[in-house]
Amino acid sequence: MDEHNNPSSSGNDQENSAPENPGFSFWGEIKSIFKETLEFLLTLALAVGLVLFVRAYVIQPFIISGDSMFPNFINNELIVVNELTYHFEQPQRGDVIVFKYPLNTSEDFIKRVIGLPGETVSIKNGKVYIYNAAHPNGIALNESQYLNADVYTGHDMTMQLGPNPYFVMGDNRPNSRDSRFGWNVPRSDIIGKVFVVVWPFNDAHAFQTPTYNISNH
Repeated sequence: MDEHNNPSSSGNDQENSAPENPGFSFWGEIKSIFKETLEFLLTLALAVGLVLFVRAYVIQPFIISGDSMFPNFINNELIVVNELTYHFEQPQRGDVIVFKYPLNTSEDFIKRVIGLPGETVSIKNGKVYIYNAAHPNGIALNESQYLNADVYTGHDMTMQLGPNPYFVMGDNRPNSRDSRFGWNVPRSDIIGKVFVVVWPFNDAHAFQTPTYNISNH
C-alpha cells in the first residue's frame, strides 16, 4: 500500500505545484519588464533634459542662410554658437554673433560686432570710424584681418549708441542688412558667439576674434 500510495502522493504534489511555478515566473517577468521600461524612460528623460539644457544655455547649432558674411562664413555652413560665454563677459568688437533680428525677432541673424555700447560709429567714404572715451576725435577701424582690401563699406551714416546696444555689420558689406540701416542689437537679443564651423568637414575650423588698433575705453 505504501508503494502504491507514494507515487500517487508524488503525482498529486506535481499537479498541485505545476500551476504555481508559471504563475510566479509570469509576474516576475512583468515586474522585470516594468522596471527596465521605467529605467529606460528615466534615462531618456534625463538625456533629453540634458540636451535641452545644453542647447538653451551652453551651445546651439545654426545653419547659415544667405551671403551677408561671405567669404568668412558661407551659405549652408553649420556653425556652433557658444551661449555660455556672454554670461561671464560682454561681447567684444570683432566677435561674430547670432542674435534676434530687432525688426523681426522670429528671425536669427549672424553679423560682426563693430560698435560697442556708449560709442559712436561713423561711416565715411568707405571707412568705419569709432569714437569713444579713448578716441574722442575718432579713429579709423582697421578691418584687414577679415575684409579684403577692395571691400568698400557703403552707406555713409553716423550712429551714437546708448549704454546697451551694439552696432553690427556683415562682412559682405554690399549685401548685408545691418546697423547701417538704422537699427542696433540690444544685449538681451544676442543669442551667443560663433566659435566653430563644423560643416562642411573639410572646412571645419574654430573662429578667432580679431585684434584691432583701437582701445575700447
